[in-house]
Amino acid sequence: MLIQLKVPKLACAACVDTVTQAVKKVDATAKVEAEPKTKMVSIETQRSAAEIENAIAAVGYPAV
Repeated sequence: MLIQLKVPKLACAACVDTVTQAVKKVDATAKVEAEPKTKMVSIETQRSAAEIENAIAAVGYPAV
């Protein structure tokens, strides 16, 4: 399933790494693409959107 989220706090490469690591803890096989300029994160995962959003929010990057 492809999940696309807008993450306003996504500002730099370190932010992308943090978000990616959070997603990988929930789904190690997930594919994460994040673009700080647009604040968009695309995640290809087998987990639910709620699980992914909760994992990202838990590390300080809530989606809107």
